[in-house]
Amino acid sequence: MGIGGAARLGLALATAAGVFLAGLDLTGSPPPAAAGEVVIPVAANGANGTATGLAVPRFVSLKSDKVNVRRGPSTDQAIVWVFSRAGLPVEVIAEFENWRRVRDSEGADGWVYHSLLSGRRTVLISPWSKGQESQVSIPLHESGSAGSGVVAQLRPGVIGDVIRCDGKWCKLSVGSYTGYVQQDRLWGVYRDEKVE
Repeated sequence: MGIGGAARLGLALATAAGVFLAGLDLTGSPPPAAAGEVVIPVAANGANGTATGLAVPRFVSLKSDKVNVRRGPSTDQAIVWVFSRAGLPVEVIAEFENWRRVRDSEGADGWVYHSLLSGRRTVLISPWSKGQESQVSIPLHESGSAGSGVVAQLRPGVIGDVIRCDGKWCKLSVGSYTGYVQQDRLWGVYRDEKVE
């Protein structure tokens, strides 16, 4: 789709297996959709979602061990992959009716039916260090201080349940352990985000 003039702005919504285009004409009328193209209104970052009124983007988690991720917001759309880990944190980046466009820790995104998602907050421990487990472990501290005792060493990719975050440290439950991890070592909470 070409961009005709300075008055028209094209917003590309990349997915794992295709590209959907949503157009915005600054003169007030959207450009015509090409045949077979899905046009989805998208809330600006920090705005509320059109379906739920909740903030977009936001983190949620998967309810099930099997969650189909589709190319578009419909059961008619192809399944591009399947999540197979309940509790995995994902980021909601768009909403369309009963569908949520989610992104995982590796940056892949696609559409998931809303009932397969939970508001329960979870985090992945340092997923960007995955594959380096023998060299990297993340300490689970007794309190929110780097000088406090270490309860356990966590491997990258481990899932923890968020109890609370103060913007610098998150108190987590990981298996039978409870303790604190520096917030910047986690994927599933935003930098400086407070979670109660």
